[in-house]
Amino acid sequence: MTDPEFLSDIRAQMLKFAILQLQDEALAEDAVQEALVGALKNAASFGRRSALKTWIFAILKNKITDIIRQRYRHAEVHENQTDGHDNLDSLFDSRGFWQKEELPEAWSQPSESVKDEHFWRVFETCLSGLSATHARLFMMREFLELESEEICQSLQISTSNLHVMLYRARLRLRECLENRWFSDGECR
Repeated sequence: MTDPEFLSDIRAQMLKFAILQLQDEALAEDAVQEALVGALKNAASFGRRSALKTWIFAILKNKITDIIRQRYRHAEVHENQTDGHDNLDSLFDSRGFWQKEELPEAWSQPSESVKDEHFWRVFETCLSGLSATHARLFMMREFLELESEEICQSLQISTSNLHVMLYRARLRLRECLENRWFSDGECR
């Protein structure tokens, strides 16, 4: 863990992830610093049950979760809940069925793709194409693994609103990944 190139690379990835979640560069920087210091202090307790990067990111996820919980415990958030550019109606017909040209494609071996570093760069590009609200909610739920109730309470939104926004985020991610990563059932 003392390899300068490894530390520089992982720090940049951590900072990008933390900025997306916290939407505050200074707070993100603090979270990354605390996570790296925590990892260095507790390096002896790293049991190698996972990859070092996974372990360090788990520490960062906990730091970010703590900051989010603390930040929203007493704050009120007022955000526009609708997205003008996010027209999901075009994906479905009047009866709620997929438009022919929008049908989801079969993905061959998606579990293998998550091991591919290039896949994660494409995923990150797709994630950055979402609205800031949708990307953040998706990351809070799927990567930070916050419970729906906790997200709703901290952002002061209803459960049904959260589920609609997560649904939209997942649809857009699926569409983007199909167009940029999966095509004709094959990985690019």
